[in-house]
This record gives sequence, structure tokens and C-alpha cells, in this order.
Amino acid sequence: MAGIKALVGLSFSGALGLTFLLLGCALEQFGVYWPLFVLIFYVLSPLPHFIASRCSDNTDSSSNACRELAHFLTTGIVVSAFGLPIILARKEVVKWGACGLVMAGNGVIFLTILGFFLIFGGGDDFSWEQW
Repeated sequence: MAGIKALVGLSFSGALGLTFLLLGCALEQFGVYWPLFVLIFYVLSPLPHFIASRCSDNTDSSSNACRELAHFLTTGIVVSAFGLPIILARKEVVKWGACGLVMAGNGVIFLTILGFFLIFGGGDDFSWEQW
């Protein structure tokens, strides 16, 4: 039952983050849809972790180059998602209010993605030997 509550909480927070993002684009005083390009970063951010978890052995060593590269790439993707609205606002493509709403949406969405990995990421029963 705890898994269902966590899933409902994560889906609510994801919907809240997407609402912030859409408000930053669709409100009448903003009316520019360029900030929707951060959706690409939402899709790309978990990919390095998925790839690293498949190509690295799950030993408890403190240093794993594949995992560290995945963390580095994920950090770059997340920083880029926060940087894009700021660059768009500095170039006056979007207004600063829209930038603030998109940044709030980014924070909520990335915390939702982190929460998903913390709650559901531990029990991975898949292995390549099954193929």
C-alpha cells in the first residue's frame, strides 16, 4: 500500500510541475511557448542512470567510472534545464515571470524524478542473463 501512496504523491507532484511549466508558457501576459523546450531535458535526465545501471556491475565499490560519468551527464542535463529559461529571459525572448514559473516547474519535476529513483530504483530484478 505504501507503493501506491508514493506513486500517487509522485504523480501529483509531476502534475504540479507541469502546471507551473504550462503556466509559464500559456498565461496571457507571457504567451510564448519557447520554454517548453525544457521537456527535452525532462526526458533526457534519467537516461544516463538507466544506461549506467545496465553496463556497470553492482558491486559496492566506492568508485565506479560508469556511474560517475552518468552522474556527471545527469548534472549537466539538469543544469542546462535550469539555464535555458534564464538565457531566454536575458535575451528577452520570454519575460522574467515566465522564467520564474518555468524554474519552479523545473525544481518540482526534477525533485519528482529524484523521488522516483529513491523510492522505486532500489529493487531492480532485471539482469542480462535472462535473455
